[in-house]
Amino acid sequence: MNALIFITNRLSKIIGNICKILAYPFHMIFPKKRFAIPFYSKAKITTKKQSKIPRIIWQTNYSNRSTLPVYLNYLFNRLMSLSYEYRYVSTEERLEYIKNNTSDEIYNNYRLLNDGAAQADLWRLIVLYNEGGVYLDIDANFVWPLGCILKKDDPAVYIKIKNNTHYTNYFLATAPDNPDFAEAIALVVKNIQQRRTDIGVYGMTGPGVINEVLKGKNPITRSHRETCIQGSFTNEHFQYLDKPGSKWTHKKPSNLLKGKDHTEH
Repeated sequence: MNALIFITNRLSKIIGNICKILAYPFHMIFPKKRFAIPFYSKAKITTKKQSKIPRIIWQTNYSNRSTLPVYLNYLFNRLMSLSYEYRYVSTEERLEYIKNNTSDEIYNNYRLLNDGAAQADLWRLIVLYNEGGVYLDIDANFVWPLGCILKKDDPAVYIKIKNNTHYTNYFLATAPDNPDFAEAIALVVKNIQQRRTDIGVYGMTGPGVINEVLKGKNPITRSHRETCIQGSFTNEHFQYLDKPGSKWTHKKPSNLLKGKDHTEH
């Protein structure tokens, strides 16, 4: 690992952990205090450099009204992506976007998903296929400036975890019309149609889909330690403070999909 990247990786974890520690007494004193993540933030630095991957960061969550650590995580990422515009998409906007920008088949199967994380999994594939850009989970943070991570001719960049053996979907970067994303969308829809709840969110809509699609291929990859990591600034407690117990890991597989007749109403 590049020495400077290693240092920023460590620093982000130290800063993030300090933020988490301080957030506990802060939210004890101010239990109702929330901070608004903007729905749109323009690029702070303009550049004439052209790149295949659009300079757009996409994020979503159940609410843009966030706790202090989640908001500080957002600010840190904006500092690391000054030449990128930022777009936050709400639960309702995800549904509307998919309704207006996909086929009836994709839209109706999306509506069967009964879990916010699973919905976000499919939405990120669709919006990146249509628009391109960079998707980042709300609890993830860059460890190096995004403009240095992505090269101008990169058609897509994926990161690997578990000693660089597995692809993840908490960071995805691509140009529009990426055929791998089209394949991933089709696989998610197939999993929903076959009601593959037995493989959980991870396999039905999440990283398992990316790993299946990229199997045997040789895409551009980076280690997460040199690119983007999770949990430095926030944790499940602060991310779901207003919806405790709602993280996808707590959902029973049998509850991941609505009844088959749901889309008829």
